[in-house]
Amino acid sequence: MTLGSAQPLPGDAERPDRQVAYPRRDMESDALILAIDQGTTNTKAILVDRRGTIVGQAARPMAIEYPQPGWVQQDAAEIWQAVRECIDECLTAAGSPALAAIGISNQRETGVAWERASGAPIGPAVTWQCRRSADLCEQLRAAGRGPEITARTGLPVDPMFTAGKLRWLLDAAPDGQARAAAGELCVGTVDSWLLWNLTGGAQHRTDVSNASRTQLMDIGAGGWDAGLSEAFGVPLAALPQILPSRARFGESVAIGAL
Repeated sequence: MTLGSAQPLPGDAERPDRQVAYPRRDMESDALILAIDQGTTNTKAILVDRRGTIVGQAARPMAIEYPQPGWVQQDAAEIWQAVRECIDECLTAAGSPALAAIGISNQRETGVAWERASGAPIGPAVTWQCRRSADLCEQLRAAGRGPEITARTGLPVDPMFTAGKLRWLLDAAPDGQARAAAGELCVGTVDSWLLWNLTGGAQHRTDVSNASRTQLMDIGAGGWDAGLSEAFGVPLAALPQILPSRARFGESVAIGAL
C-alpha cells in the first residue's frame, strides 16, 4: 500500500496496554487507512475507514534514556519495534483488512543515523529535548554564522534542532563523516527512519515539514542547503529526499501482519 503523511492522532487517553477487538468486515470495497503516530512517550497506530470510523487501534509506551545531564535519547531499533507491534495489533484486531494507505506523524527534530546496507542504527535516536550539541551551536554563533543560518532556515541556532544531533551521531561513529559523505550512511528524522523500514530500505525520504525543522533546509528554496550542510558538518549525500507532505512516499513491504 501507499505510504504518505498523516496528521497527529486525536487523544492520548487510551491505556498503552489496552487491547480492543473489532468485528470482521468486508474490506475489498472499503480499504482502510493506517495512521502511525510515533511520539516521544508513546507510539500509536489507528485504522480508520472512508467515513472516519475507527476500526482498530494500538499503543506502546516508549522508554527514554538520560545518559548524562542535558542528554536525552531513545533506542532507534525500539522505536521501529514499537511501530511494528502497533501495526500488527491493529491489523490483527481488525481482521487483517486491505489497506489503501499508511500515514506517518512523528516526534519532530529527533535525529537518527543508520547504515544504508544493513539498516542498522549507528547510535541512539537523539531526541528533540537533548542538548548535547550545545557546544557546536555556541561555536557557530561565536563565528558569526547565526544570522545567516536563521535567515535561511527561519530558526535560531539551538540544540533543539536536528542538524547538531546528526553531527554528533556522525562524529561519534568510526569514520562517520567519511562514510556519510560516501553515501554509506543515512541520516534523518524519525519519519525517514520509519519510512526506510516500512519500504524495506527502498526509500530514503522525508516530507518538507520535517525537513524544515532540521536546520539544514533553505525554507526559501525548499531544499537542502550546501552552506548549512557545511556549517553543521552533515554531508548532503546522507540526507533523505524531500517531498511535499501529501506526496506518495513509497510502497510498504510485507512485515508481520502488514
